[in-house]
Amino acid sequence: MAISRWLADRLVAPEVHETIDRIPKTLGSFGFDPWGYNRSTAKLGLAAAGWLFDHYFRVQVSGLEHVPPTGRIMLVPNHSGQLPLDGVMLGVAMARNPAGPRAPRAMIERFFPTVPFVGNFLNGLGAVVGDPVNCGAMLEHEEAIIVFPEGIRGSGKVWHKRYQLQRFGTGFMHLAMRHDTPIIPVGIVGCEETMPSFSDLKPIARPLGLPYIPLGLPVPLPARVYIEIGEPIHFDDDCESEAAIAPRIEQVKQAIRALIDQGLAKRTSVYR
Repeated sequence: MAISRWLADRLVAPEVHETIDRIPKTLGSFGFDPWGYNRSTAKLGLAAAGWLFDHYFRVQVSGLEHVPPTGRIMLVPNHSGQLPLDGVMLGVAMARNPAGPRAPRAMIERFFPTVPFVGNFLNGLGAVVGDPVNCGAMLEHEEAIIVFPEGIRGSGKVWHKRYQLQRFGTGFMHLAMRHDTPIIPVGIVGCEETMPSFSDLKPIARPLGLPYIPLGLPVPLPARVYIEIGEPIHFDDDCESEAAIAPRIEQVKQAIRALIDQGLAKRTSVYR
């Protein structure tokens, strides 16, 4: 934490300090919340990701007015691009929301915390392993949660499946209903083209304990990214079977598809 604070004090612009300091967070005496969020780390992350947001991916955001400044919410976007750049860009948009900045908690794959130093840094930014207990506790703490129901099926999909939603897990819907949480659908356009993959080297990935190894460029391309945020959808906790939940998940998927189409319609060029 001391290193993060030292770097943030010297490298981060005043407007980034102001943005993060405006975000309401209850932190302990050591500067962390119960899930590892730390303001100094968040400032470093926002400074770096903000440059990518403004100058590399030139992100355009619509619908931030649908995000309440306080209270529990679950943002549910499509997932793509091999690296979690979509979640990072959505996090920047949330932190900069003029209607009320928020530091969303992204649910990440269990693989990431196993990488040395990466897990602690991601926790400092607000990311947490996508465990139902973690997620439920944070919703009860009135946090904003980013959940990718496609998981690695979405992030690791190959080029010919771009903008095709993959199978959704059902856990996010159970949590939203159980914790009386509105779901905000999000469509993200552009991350598909940042790191296109033409194959998944699964025979190599499995022995290494990796979820996938994409066959493609090793660095992200500067595709313009569009983030379309939809209106909140609320579901009552009255489903008694998985079959009853399926139509509700399909309703969320349809909302995300419509938002993706909305973003694609705005795009005149992929990399300009």
